[in-house]
Amino acid sequence: MVDMQPPPFRTLDDFLLCSARFSVPDVRNLERWNNRIINNLLYYQSNYFASAVAFLVIVGYFQPFQLILGATVVVLLFLVFVWAAENKAVVRRFRRNHPSLCLSAILGSSYLLLSVLGGVAVFLFGIAFPILMILIHASVRLRSLKNKLENKLESIGLKRTPMGLLLEALGQEQEAGS
Repeated sequence: MVDMQPPPFRTLDDFLLCSARFSVPDVRNLERWNNRIINNLLYYQSNYFASAVAFLVIVGYFQPFQLILGATVVVLLFLVFVWAAENKAVVRRFRRNHPSLCLSAILGSSYLLLSVLGGVAVFLFGIAFPILMILIHASVRLRSLKNKLENKLESIGLKRTPMGLLLEALGQEQEAGS
């Protein structure tokens, strides 16, 4: 497997509090907004992972079976999507050209399948809500110089992290670090 390094946790001050700078993204410049999201996902990945796990633990405490069912459905659909994108040229091109639509399709398919299985509320609060919060933070958090430097190391291959591999699976490797 790829030599992967665990990314460091960023301080709460850098992540949310005093030194954190936030700004509404320019929705007219989608390429710049996409780069901001990807670079923040790479830089704060440990913080995002810890936040999502904490939320999943809370939801899992109250609805363990439905949370496991929801997580299984989402992971299986994601793996099918990655497999199809690697083996079918049409899906690969679509993934590269429309990454947001692909993520929406995975989450939408998960929602439909879970509505049939009966775990819609757990899916929405346990899986989709943390993803939404992560994407909102990554959209509005302005990048620092340290953030940009770390992302360059990731993009030129000196450091490999779990989020970098996930972004590659979603067809965003050409965007990361720019």
